[in-house]
Amino acid sequence: MQLDGRIEPARMVRGLDVEEEIRTPINGKASPFRGIFRKLIFLFRARFCPHAVRMEALAAEEIRRVVQLALAEDVGDGDITTLATVAPNATAKAVMIAREPLVVAGLAVAEAVFSELSPAIQIGRTAKEGDHVTTGQSLLHISGPAQAMLTGERVALNFIQRLSGVATLTRQYVDAVKDTRAQILDTRKTTPGLRRLEKYAVTCGGGHNHRAGLFDRVLIKDNHLAALQHNSPNPIAAAVRRAREKYPLQKIEVEADTLEQVEQAVAAGADIILLDNMNLVQLRVAVQQARGRAKTEASGGVNLANVRQIAETGVDCISVGALTHSARASDIALDFEL
Repeated sequence: MQLDGRIEPARMVRGLDVEEEIRTPINGKASPFRGIFRKLIFLFRARFCPHAVRMEALAAEEIRRVVQLALAEDVGDGDITTLATVAPNATAKAVMIAREPLVVAGLAVAEAVFSELSPAIQIGRTAKEGDHVTTGQSLLHISGPAQAMLTGERVALNFIQRLSGVATLTRQYVDAVKDTRAQILDTRKTTPGLRRLEKYAVTCGGGHNHRAGLFDRVLIKDNHLAALQHNSPNPIAAAVRRAREKYPLQKIEVEADTLEQVEQAVAAGADIILLDNMNLVQLRVAVQQARGRAKTEASGGVNLANVRQIAETGVDCISVGALTHSARASDIALDFEL
């Protein structure tokens, strides 16, 4: 929704309100990508999973940047079909509707597509970010210059279908672990260039964000340990020591494939242990090993059929790459009124 040239802030779902988005005017000057990205991340600490975060609502400037790239890709030198067939002064009305049950995410991005093409377009919301809507429910009412509406239709739908798909799948995982201590986390397995949007969609579905990138958490993985295989007393201890010396204020997470590595990581003072591809028995034992000394995160081979069982082992968090790399686009349409 447009409010004096600004995009109305979204609110996080499940009662976890966040601060308003950074309200950068649509025609404001762009900041460097890295600066905006880091500025937008804040730590909303979860009760059981303190290394999980929630990201702020999307800022107008970062939305505008990704929308401009998408429009440049799709429109190029011009929408030749629309320019040839629709008069410049023609107007239209349309309704964006859900064609299946889904969790809404990306309304502000879809709105920004149309606003970028024409400031004369009027948009009204009939749903909120994080809403679970039913088949046939409207999301947006749009009116204004027909050319801009036709040109922006596909790009707007691409964004909201993708983000709502991520939010919908996330909500399924969150519901599956309800009443356990486990939090559902995303990963860095995101579409290049769309990480901020996709991680935002995860929060709309009730999930939490893991690392935003390589810069905001130390995560020592198996390949790091392979490079330190000859270090004593063991690669994990050496890696944790070096990371603590270099970045004393950062949380340190260690990937463990075995229970022996879990014990080494805990002994080395790791804050979080990533339990990689462990079976249910191993997970229960690892949780006991780490109890009171480090948080635990289950990862690898997680799906909707087994996520409840994994959560019941007592792990603090479960990371699911599928939230962003395998989410199906939601079925959403833009129906023009005749």
